[in-house]
Amino acid sequence: MKICMIGTGYVGLVSGVCFSDLGNDVICVDKDINKIKDLKNGIIPIYEPGLEELVIKNYKNKKLKFSTNLKKSVLKSDIIFICVGTPTKKKTDSADLKQVFNVAKEIRSCISKYKIIVTKSTVPVMTGDEIEKILSKNKSKKLFSVVSNPEFLREGEAIRDFSYPDRVIIGTSSKKANKILKNLYSPLISKGAKYINTSRRASELIKYASNAFLATKITFINEIANLCERINVNVEDISIGIGLDKRIGGRFLRAGPAYGGSCFPKDTKAIVATANKFKINLSLIKSVIKSNSNRSSILLKRIFELLKGKIKNKKICFLGVTFKANTDDMRDSSSLQMIPFLVKKGAIVNYYDPTGPKSIFSKYNNVTYSNNIKNAISRSDLIIIHTEWNDFKSINFKSSLKNKKCIIYDMRNIYSASKMKDQNIKYFGIGRSINLIQK
Repeated sequence: MKICMIGTGYVGLVSGVCFSDLGNDVICVDKDINKIKDLKNGIIPIYEPGLEELVIKNYKNKKLKFSTNLKKSVLKSDIIFICVGTPTKKKTDSADLKQVFNVAKEIRSCISKYKIIVTKSTVPVMTGDEIEKILSKNKSKKLFSVVSNPEFLREGEAIRDFSYPDRVIIGTSSKKANKILKNLYSPLISKGAKYINTSRRASELIKYASNAFLATKITFINEIANLCERINVNVEDISIGIGLDKRIGGRFLRAGPAYGGSCFPKDTKAIVATANKFKINLSLIKSVIKSNSNRSSILLKRIFELLKGKIKNKKICFLGVTFKANTDDMRDSSSLQMIPFLVKKGAIVNYYDPTGPKSIFSKYNNVTYSNNIKNAISRSDLIIIHTEWNDFKSINFKSSLKNKKCIIYDMRNIYSASKMKDQNIKYFGIGRSINLIQK
């Protein structure tokens, strides 16, 4: 099939590349001339395992093309995916749909034969209705179908998530569009993906509801971890004990820093903003947002306790600063709150991340980037394992630490507390007894 992906951000690029790898002819469109130039040269703007190889392979095979010309790309295609950004509006917390509607207006002038317009961007309920209104201006509704097809790609696992999805959601009442899209996704359906045809509004809401529920699970276990620290209980025992209940499931029950990234913070706020428009109080999700926003403050308090209130001139190392492993995404990472706060209190911070230095920290005099793990940790007073990269799972702290009084604060519970104790290393995790810290 002939496909046009408008927007080469995370969703548009990954989806477009994967569609081309299934044998479709795909054009990825973006207004950013430099980004398109880089992509043609095999230079990938995001860190995503396996993506570079697929881009180079399918571009070479001419199944994948890159362009800045939206009109020509739409005219050549039968299925148009809108994959532009929907950031949070600062004043209202609702999704900013300016880019989505601008694209719809541009597409309108390119419709001369039947085309399927698909919103893959995460958009609030009834956005598809508005897109349909825009396209209907001076155009017959027989020439197009507006469909919702939300993505469920995890950063760091996106190629696998596209290739082996749990479900494919198609929101449309058009039998013609549904038949074409089911055929498009048939290679994934044949591998076990559930194909679900819903109303367009239901499809739009499924995406927000999914992310809000996952954010709730993370926030729930983080709050339980706070309790565990006070009553000398290991939160991992709790996670296993409740996760084995099939009604609950064990995924997203790992205590740690606040959730971040491009989806959960934005989407939880957006679904609340949508509900507010209809005078519905999503009190549970509001509580999740509030609890998550307080998470970094709680962890900073733990750091103060670990260092007995003496932060000034302490050498603090962050292992990982991205919001999760296998991505270079810094959006809403808790390190963005923690590092500036600690520097303001007089700490000397250095960090190492497999995806390299981050420009956002360059404005701080007391924040430096180390180019390897050994240099980062060797003379630290406190090591914070912030992100669960595989690189951090087998460090020989015993031989690497020059400061034998160094404390390790494992915010991902990667290491065994008992093994660390056997090596006489001062080690603390998340959701373990706070009393140990106070001794």
